[in-house]
Amino acid sequence: MDVLVSRDGTLRWFGKTYSCRLGKNGLTETKTEGDGCTPVGRFPVRCLYYRPDRISRPETALPVYALTPSDGWCDDPFDGNYNRPVRCPYPRSHEAMWRDDHAYDVVLVLDFNLRPRIRGGGSAIFFHLAHEDGRPTAGCLALKRAEMLKLLPRLSAHTTISFG
Repeated sequence: MDVLVSRDGTLRWFGKTYSCRLGKNGLTETKTEGDGCTPVGRFPVRCLYYRPDRISRPETALPVYALTPSDGWCDDPFDGNYNRPVRCPYPRSHEAMWRDDHAYDVVLVLDFNLRPRIRGGGSAIFFHLAHEDGRPTAGCLALKRAEMLKLLPRLSAHTTISFG
């Protein structure tokens, strides 16, 4: 079943409506690396990562992986591991998955630019926890922790996120 996300930052699913956060520059149909936009389209949810030191293993039908301090995600368009998980320290540009803030305590990987990959077409498009101060994301989708934890048990490999 589709999770519907509108341009005004409203997420709708199973008859419920939630306020969510999108990229600081809104939605785009022409996503590029570092543009601060959330891509328009329909993307399956592939798996879930979580911080085991901050949260219990979430209840969900998705594949679940516990994060470690050495987990990262490559965002260097010129690297062979672009838009792939990597182990830190990593010599090229990457995003740390083990963060000081709580945004990645729960991270859902969306199937955006994974296969095939377009170099520079955008990386690390996740559905994660909203920042406590309510600021927008760098191009992802974010939801408050309590609301995310309510949604997780209903997510599966058949769930898609539709932006726009």
